[in-house]
Amino acid sequence: MIKVGLILGIAGACRTDELVNLTVDDIEDVCSSLIVKIPNTKTKIPRIFVVTDVGNMLELFRKYLSLRPPHVKHKRLFLYYKAGKCSSQLVGKNTMGKIPSVVASYLKLPDAACYTGHCLQRSSETLLADAGVDITTIKRHAGWKSTTVAEGYVENSIENKTKIANQVLVGTTISAITKTVNVSESNIPSNINFENCTNVTYNLNVNK
Repeated sequence: MIKVGLILGIAGACRTDELVNLTVDDIEDVCSSLIVKIPNTKTKIPRIFVVTDVGNMLELFRKYLSLRPPHVKHKRLFLYYKAGKCSSQLVGKNTMGKIPSVVASYLKLPDAACYTGHCLQRSSETLLADAGVDITTIKRHAGWKSTTVAEGYVENSIENKTKIANQVLVGTTISAITKTVNVSESNIPSNINFENCTNVTYNLNVNK
């Protein structure tokens, strides 16, 4: 349960109650990915997100679903999982909210108890911001009506802080550079030197 909750929570920037209320009908398995619908959200904006086949995420989800007892009458996704079996008992908001603290304890992070259910959504948005995703995408991903929160994630992202540092200390924004050089076999340069470069892609095409 913890692993599946963690996967869905971070992939979809889910709030604790959104995970608790997920049903088996809200998730469509299309072989190469999972299409997850969040019909009822805090902001009243329904969302859809996708979990792709990264690592063994889909395998973990399918295994968890396969352990679902056939006699369960309700369709809520998350049931208590113990000793290799799922019971018919529903997972509540408090249990779901403890997933981040359980993970923090496993990773031996300090103050593990301080990691609450909100960490799932926050981790998702932080990962997007650090990847350089724009405010509009972050806003839509989390289902926010206002851009204020999304702006906070972008402003505090490591990627954005790095750009600011380069602008302050170097005086410019260092961006990726792609350099393509075409030479003949007879005039291949003997030395190619790079200085003060980051994120450089050098393609050498030899024309015979």
